[in-house]
Amino acid sequence: MNTASIAVKPADGRIAIRSLRIMFSFPSMLAALLIVLAALTVRDRFDDPDMWWHLKSGQVIWATHSIPTTDIFSYTTGHHAYVPHEWLAQCFIYAGYKFGGYSGLMLWLWVLTSALLIAGYGLCWLYSQNAKVAFAGALTIWMFSTIGLAVRPQMIGYLLLIVELVLIQLGRTRNPRWFWGLPPLFALWVNCHGSFVLGIAIAAMILLCSLFNFERGLVASSQWESRQRRILACAIAFSIAALFINPVGLKQVAYPIDTMLHQPIGLSSSSEWQPLRFGDGRSWPFLALVAGIPLLSALRYKRLYCQELLLLAIGAQLAASHQRMLFVFGILVAPTLARLLSDAWENYRLDQDRPLLNAVLITLSGLIVFFAFPNRQALANQVQNDSPMKAVEFLKAHNISGNMLNEYVYGGYLIWAAPENPVFVDGRADVFEETGVLSDYGKWVELQSDPNNLLRKYKIDFCLLSRESPMTKVLTLLGWKTIYSDENSVIFVRDR
Repeated sequence: MNTASIAVKPADGRIAIRSLRIMFSFPSMLAALLIVLAALTVRDRFDDPDMWWHLKSGQVIWATHSIPTTDIFSYTTGHHAYVPHEWLAQCFIYAGYKFGGYSGLMLWLWVLTSALLIAGYGLCWLYSQNAKVAFAGALTIWMFSTIGLAVRPQMIGYLLLIVELVLIQLGRTRNPRWFWGLPPLFALWVNCHGSFVLGIAIAAMILLCSLFNFERGLVASSQWESRQRRILACAIAFSIAALFINPVGLKQVAYPIDTMLHQPIGLSSSSEWQPLRFGDGRSWPFLALVAGIPLLSALRYKRLYCQELLLLAIGAQLAASHQRMLFVFGILVAPTLARLLSDAWENYRLDQDRPLLNAVLITLSGLIVFFAFPNRQALANQVQNDSPMKAVEFLKAHNISGNMLNEYVYGGYLIWAAPENPVFVDGRADVFEETGVLSDYGKWVELQSDPNNLLRKYKIDFCLLSRESPMTKVLTLLGWKTIYSDENSVIFVRDR
């Protein structure tokens, strides 16, 4: 008998038992609850109009093995130059569809949402060192993320924002080598979503705060060791260089800034870019945290560090200016909230854990996710309810062609479902603003000019509009003929 093998078996047994205890630990159970929350939150969110043109872009890149740098989906821009700033995320989105259809896209959304919440949980745990309080931080991220959970590249961008904060916290509290994870992170980020600019700004702000050592009341800054600062500075420099690993170079790096500075029509016309409205249910928690975090610091006699105060200010300003940035606000403030509440709840202790109960709850969570996940028919019904699906079927059945004037929010679906009919306008507001199309369309919709001017300028043959659009009545008065109508859409042709 081999005595060496006998000696190994008890060790292997201990490893297996330890692995099972981790798998069925209290923190693992909380992570399972976050996965359930993700499934219940996104199961009815298969309705974002921009999902479709992202999906089509991914399909084109996947099929042609090339990244388009001009507009290939509309007839109004004359193949105007286009910055493919989210091309890699679009490939990831299409991969979900290619391998699972609508169910694959929903799986993509659920997995990304779960990853966001679990990564946020880990981030808050790093800040608070309390597994229970960290769960409250993850719920904070979830609450504000509901403004933007959709099959869109921003899901990847905001996940990478959390990963950046995790890397910086690990580099600050454990080993500065963690900072070297930032350059590859930004090389990925720049090709997925424009929020990489915010990531660079945050890293630079944290580096600046690391230079100072002061305490003014409950506001303080702790100076980092010179080695930590030096490595972070080098990592940021390499991260900036890594941004140029993209298909179009400087234009892609400058794209987010150019959007904010030179595309006022697109930003003002999109509801998600509007200032925060206090009718939104998330606005009151937003105000409570903006005022409550400094108050909580004072009541609990805990320092509020300079970088935390600046992150609160940045997040609050972004969210107040653009309601879609509530997503970012939640990510930036949750770690600070968790740290301030770190001793408000008894911490998790391994020796008091109940693995059997945790295993039951984790199993129950898996069952809930299984039954909550929408089937293909439910997803198809969502598409039908929120898009001009039946109208597109009518167009194809009757071979209607020519220059189409479409509802703005229909553009994405038409790009995907009816590529044989190039769109007039869609959610890629930048290319339409640069060519003047968005301005013309806005004036037409708001009746700021003679509606016939646009119809003549672009030689419109038929219009596909929302049934709720005021322009349906205008076209009727102008003599256009309704050839199709359903609960969502109306199709008009020129009455010859």
